[in-house]
Parts: sequence; structure tokens; C-alpha cells
Amino acid sequence: MKYLTAAVLGLGLVTVLPAHAQVSDGEVRIGLVSDMSGAYREVGEGAEIAADMAIRDFGETVRGNEIVLHVRDHQLDAERAMAHARELHEEHNVDVFLDMVGTNTAVPMQHYARENGIIALHTGSVSSRLTGEHCSPLGVHWMFDTYGLSAGTTAALLEEGHDTWYFVTADYAFGESLQADSTAVIESRGGTVLGSARHPFQAEDFSGVLLEAAASGADVIALANAGEDTARAIRTAYELGIPDQDQILAGLMTTEVLPQELGLYVAGGLRLTTGWYWNLNDETRAWAERFRERSGFFGSQFSAAVYSAVTHYLEAIEAAGTDEAEAVMEQMRSMPVDDVYGDGARIRADGRLMIDMHLARVKAPQDSSAPGDYYEILGTISPEESFRPLEDNPCGYLDR
Repeated sequence: MKYLTAAVLGLGLVTVLPAHAQVSDGEVRIGLVSDMSGAYREVGEGAEIAADMAIRDFGETVRGNEIVLHVRDHQLDAERAMAHARELHEEHNVDVFLDMVGTNTAVPMQHYARENGIIALHTGSVSSRLTGEHCSPLGVHWMFDTYGLSAGTTAALLEEGHDTWYFVTADYAFGESLQADSTAVIESRGGTVLGSARHPFQAEDFSGVLLEAAASGADVIALANAGEDTARAIRTAYELGIPDQDQILAGLMTTEVLPQELGLYVAGGLRLTTGWYWNLNDETRAWAERFRERSGFFGSQFSAAVYSAVTHYLEAIEAAGTDEAEAVMEQMRSMPVDDVYGDGARIRADGRLMIDMHLARVKAPQDSSAPGDYYEILGTISPEESFRPLEDNPCGYLDR
């Protein structure tokens, strides 16, 4: 399905102005490929709303050329994602791929985009491999990554003296990456990983792996999973009384949807790292209120990242005077990302957006003062501390 963003909310089509000579086909075309109906549907639904907000706020045109948003649902299926990528490229000549939640979909789409001169803006997937062994000179990782999550939550708990760890890990590429990055941080700081238990994606029963983790006696039970898997694991841990046994439950990949879904009685005390929080300051609260008016909820770090990525991309086209991929990427790297998501952030040579990360703890029910007031921010980590040093990056195109 293709639609013009001005018609999304029934406000009618914008008038097409004469095309600028240096913008291909007289349109700037964005291909948003995400999960709209599966385990990460809140990411995809929020991405569509945030992309439309960014386009509208930009004025719906770039140098007189209309901005067109194409939305596709990959349902976390890599073959379906690649079919959408080919269709968007061959039939619609899109200029940029957006979101691509899920490592199994983001990695092949990154390769396809690089081979076909298409920019890839990753706001959904969090695997550090996107700026590592699967990096692309046309790719930018806007969302935090598994290395950043590890350097945040893991390092903070180690500094508090919680030295022994046990992982409950989703048995696919994302979970493996999250556990591996966290293990590297733990071992580099003198901690010990006592073991791990793997579970299938979208598992129904977590009692076995959680009881195994509890029996290990580890200070921290680290959940290297996401979405519904994380929610089920936390709910099961609560039912088993694990948080009452002085073991810390750490969600290595947690979104604002989780405490809303589980409630603060169940999720309270969970440690996590986030790249953005709606209640962080006046600017984030104002943006979140606008997002809530459209969606019914305050938005997440994923939706804020989409808004930021689309805005920066359009600003780069405006400044470069063209939508040619290499020229736009050069412009994007030269400009700071200074908006509701990135406060003076910059895109590093490997495509890593260098943003601050925030340590947080889910509030207890009595500490929450309003709907959506879920997080207590414990501290902020600079991007230099959060993300893999450039000299240690296996990215193949870097000139070192």
C-alpha cells in the first residue's frame, strides 16, 4: 500500500509543486518496513505515526518535491522483508529504507540497500552488528545497540558490586548478540557469568529457564530478549517470587510498553538502559504530548528515533540540494543531530549515531505520579562510554 502522508489522517492531498531538477523522479520516497502485526507491532505502529509527524512538521515537501511514505509489514519474516525491499526499490524507486525492526530483517535489508544505492536508517533493530561486520557506508544506526545496552545496565550493576550473572537468552541472532556484548563487559570488569539458559522466540513457558537461573545463585538474572518474551519472563519471575530472593532482574532490552502492559507491581524495580524517555525534560514531554494526541500513548524511544532520523534525512536533502544517496549521507554526517532525540549527537564514520544513554529503574507503584510515569532516571552515560570504540570495530569499509 502506498499513500501520501498528507492523506494519512484524512486531511486531503497536498498540491504537487514543480519537481527540483536534482531530486530523482520529483519525489522523496521513504520505505518504512517494520512489524505491524507481530511481536514488535508497537514499534512498527509508532514508527508510522512518528514518520508522518516528521514529514508534516517538515512541511511535506523538500525543495518543492513531495515527500511520499510507503509502509510495509514484514511480520518479522526475513523473506517477506526482502520481498518488500525489492518491490519498494524496483517498483517505487525509494530513496531510503526506514526502521527494519528485527536483526533477521535488518541485516539482509542493509546489504540490499548498500548494493542498490539506498540509504538505510535503522530505528528498530538494536544489533551492534549493523555497524560492525554488517556495516554499510549508506547505513546509520539511529537506535541504541546491544553494545550500548550492555555497557549501560551491565556496567552499572557491576559497579554496585553485583558480580555474578546468569542469562536467560532468546535463541536467535538478537539474543546471541545481546548476551555476547554483555558478557564481554562483565568479563572485562572482573565479573563472572555462571551460565545461561536459552528459550525459543515467543516462548510460552519461562518457568524452567527462570528456576534454573534462580538456582544458580547469581546476583543478576539478565534477560537477553525483547518484546513479548521479556514481558512473559518478568511476569513469570514475579509469580515465582524471584525478585523477593534478593536477585536483581535486569532487562537488557526493555521499552516503555513493558511497565504499561505488566503494571508497576510486577515490573517495579527492573533495571534497564534507555536511549530516550518521554518524561526526561520539557522538550521530550512536549513532543510526547503531540505524539499522544495522534496515537493515544506517549511514544517510545523507537518512535522518537524515527522522528529524528526522518527529520535529519530531510534536512540533509534540503542542504545538499539532491537526494543522491552518497551526497545525502555526506551531508548527514557533517550535521549535528540536535532534536528531541539527539542533543547535539553526531553520526560516526561507521554509521553509529552517538547519543547519550540513560540508566533507569522502573518505579514502584507508590512512586509514580501520573499515567506513563514509569522510569526513575538514575544517571546518564556519554556515547563515548556507551558504544564500541571505533578502533575495535570490525566494520570493513573504515579507513584505518
